[in-house]
Amino acid sequence: MRIRVDRDRCRGAGQCALNAPELFDQDEDDGTVVVLDDRPAPRQHAAARLAAALCPNAVITLDEE
Repeated sequence: MRIRVDRDRCRGAGQCALNAPELFDQDEDDGTVVVLDDRPAPRQHAAARLAAALCPNAVITLDEE
């Protein structure tokens, strides 16, 4: 799996960081998403999927490899 985000469309709701803090954080300046690990381990795939599903702006894309 590979995580991609569109930071230009992110409004900083923080659902990704709240639900998958090992994979996502928020930029200190503008609150937009920061990917901490763009190739998560298989044990983290469910958390990545949840974060993508809960993102109100749908800025998280998961490439299932």
